[in-house]
Amino acid sequence: MNEILTALWPVFALLCVGYAIRRVGFPGEGFWEPAEKLIYYLLFPALLIYKLSLADVGAVPVAEVALAIVLLLAAGTFVLVGIQVVKPLENSSFTSVYQGGVRFNTYVGLAASAALYGDDGLAVAAVIIAVMVPLINLLCVSIFSFYTRKDAGLLSAMAALVKNPLIIACVVGIFLNISGLGLPWMLASVAGLLSGVALPLGLLAVGAGLNLTALRKAGASVVYSSAVKLLLFPCLMLVICGLFVESMLVAQVLLMFSALPTASSAYVLARQLGGDAPLMAAIITGQTLISMATMPLVLTLFPAFL
Repeated sequence: MNEILTALWPVFALLCVGYAIRRVGFPGEGFWEPAEKLIYYLLFPALLIYKLSLADVGAVPVAEVALAIVLLLAAGTFVLVGIQVVKPLENSSFTSVYQGGVRFNTYVGLAASAALYGDDGLAVAAVIIAVMVPLINLLCVSIFSFYTRKDAGLLSAMAALVKNPLIIACVVGIFLNISGLGLPWMLASVAGLLSGVALPLGLLAVGAGLNLTALRKAGASVVYSSAVKLLLFPCLMLVICGLFVESMLVAQVLLMFSALPTASSAYVLARQLGGDAPLMAAIITGQTLISMATMPLVLTLFPAFL
């Protein structure tokens, strides 16, 4: 437990620092939106390409990772939609609860993978992201299409995925690795410096996006979504890993991802496609804060059952 807390402490501390400095107006309100674009379009892609081009990607069992993720998302969707049938929320509210239940904060996931499992864990995390991000976005857009926006077509979602910089970076990094080309030293040295900035700035940005005002105004939906995401999902992943995943490292990284809070990008989608954006902001904030307690517990207790 102490080792896990020691590894995760800097991750959560930077979230708190990001929240605190934004609330005191430092370095200025105009800083955060450009910073988020810089992280999303440059720093995290550079990190993924740099790490994946050097990692032992061939050692990652892609089929096991993909199967585990598909089963987790299918089971989670079944549970969330089933609860909606039995005890329905307003359609717009349910779309936010659904996103809160199935999305994963990749910034926190990458930082925690690096802190807990080093470069090998980061390689597994990158493969998880490459599989997970397209599936989650297609599922979320499908839910919006059914419950709120009938015109939220899958083709537009697929087009956005093709242009997703994180997916492109994963593909490029894996290609450079398995092809034997590697990353040229001129680019590798620059990517190494950029990747060193990516994780701390990404965590500060996540913390800066927390909204305690929205959380105070939210109701039981935050608890409902958080229970599914932070408690049920790790339990489901524990069963899936026990049945289908042989590598202990892969199982541990999958467990860690299943325990992550939802992604801050869910707020943008809720606003664009007719979801309950204030509720989404509350869910993001609530889960991020709750995960500071639940993630260390999951990562301490659950691996003993693998």
